[in-house]
Amino acid sequence: MLNSKYAGLLGLTLLSLGAATRGQGQGLGNSPYSRLGLGDTYFNAGGVRQMGMGGVGVSAPNGTQINELNPALLYYMNRTTWEFTAIGQYKTIENNQTSQKTGTGKLNYLALAVPLSSRWGAAVGLKPFSSVDFESVEAQRVNGDPTLAQVVKQYRGEGELSEAYFAQGVRVAKGLSVGVVASYVFGSIDVSTATQVVPDVVTANDALERSVLLDHIHYSDFKFRGGAQYRSKLNSTINYNLGAVYSFQAQLNGERSLTLDRQAFAGNQVESLVLESGEGSANLPALAQFGVSLDNNKNWSVSLDAANQQWSKFRAFNERGGTVGVPLSNTWRAALGGEFAPDPTSVDKYFRRVTYRAGVSVAEMPYRPGGQVLYDRAVSWGFSFPVSASPLDATTLNMGFTYGRRGNTDVQQLASGATERNIQESYIRAQVGISLNNRWFIKRRIE
Repeated sequence: MLNSKYAGLLGLTLLSLGAATRGQGQGLGNSPYSRLGLGDTYFNAGGVRQMGMGGVGVSAPNGTQINELNPALLYYMNRTTWEFTAIGQYKTIENNQTSQKTGTGKLNYLALAVPLSSRWGAAVGLKPFSSVDFESVEAQRVNGDPTLAQVVKQYRGEGELSEAYFAQGVRVAKGLSVGVVASYVFGSIDVSTATQVVPDVVTANDALERSVLLDHIHYSDFKFRGGAQYRSKLNSTINYNLGAVYSFQAQLNGERSLTLDRQAFAGNQVESLVLESGEGSANLPALAQFGVSLDNNKNWSVSLDAANQQWSKFRAFNERGGTVGVPLSNTWRAALGGEFAPDPTSVDKYFRRVTYRAGVSVAEMPYRPGGQVLYDRAVSWGFSFPVSASPLDATTLNMGFTYGRRGNTDVQQLASGATERNIQESYIRAQVGISLNNRWFIKRRIE
């Protein structure tokens, strides 16, 4: 019989998915690199378990935590599982002249996975796809102006794209499973550039105004992903796993509105002019991921993953690199990680039942200032703490942490003769979540 406590999870998940389409997302603190493309893209990196292992998991099965990174792994889910997590980040942003500290937190993802049969598993969920969150100000003197006026420009961006998905994984032969994911990506991005001429000395008689160019884009469309996984024995005690995931190139339909506002010094709007309004699309490049892992089917596993994405093919509203107009380059990512539980069946020693995780990763960034390649390097660690367990029910508290650094503080000499200061982000990211497991559709002898 279906436990009523967990039966409500299905309704809660579907209700949350519906409510999220009307919600407003937020980023994880000021990130200048989120100005490019569709923002900081959360490449297909799985959930809190994968975060603790450096983002690996393309080939590593797990029966109690949802791994929608590779839909083929849903076949291994042996219990109905509901997961949700919150994520927070604190970072330092700096160049060779100045620095800034920022950070925030938010709900990250939620998912529900159900084993439909001994050969078939399915999942629904909602997760972030990309985030835009940046703000910067620059000022330049007006040449030849006797009042020593400055032109002050303020760049701001905010918004988020979310991904609601439905995934299925099926075992098709001994050791071989395949899976597919259909996703609906939706959300809005707002990018504004405010320009104002400010005299060296401002008096009460100065009627200061500023012009604000606002670029608003709403995206919504479907994308698809397929995966496969093969599992066999390396010897009598160790298994090996091979996995691959391919996220197909997709076109996200978008509606764009480009508006120019004139505002008084106090922020009151003087006039508004719509410069452009129409439909277009963003061309999302394909993403290929590969993984190999070893485990003893008991208490440890180790994984190595690699990925490649062709960001050079990214277009948004027919502009290379997106509406900002900065060309992007192809990227790769590699990660190594693993997990270990000393004794999952221990009765009297709690911390021997805890699962410990660690991993490292390195990734190219798609932006190439002055032709220089920038990297995102990180170390990760995490834990799964069993809260309760029985033959039918289990609850686990999951934690994942990442410390990383992307970019650098070099100064680039451009071909035009101008200089460009690189930006470095040093961040600590934490994710906390709950996994609820229950065996559904089992008739109990005692109610």
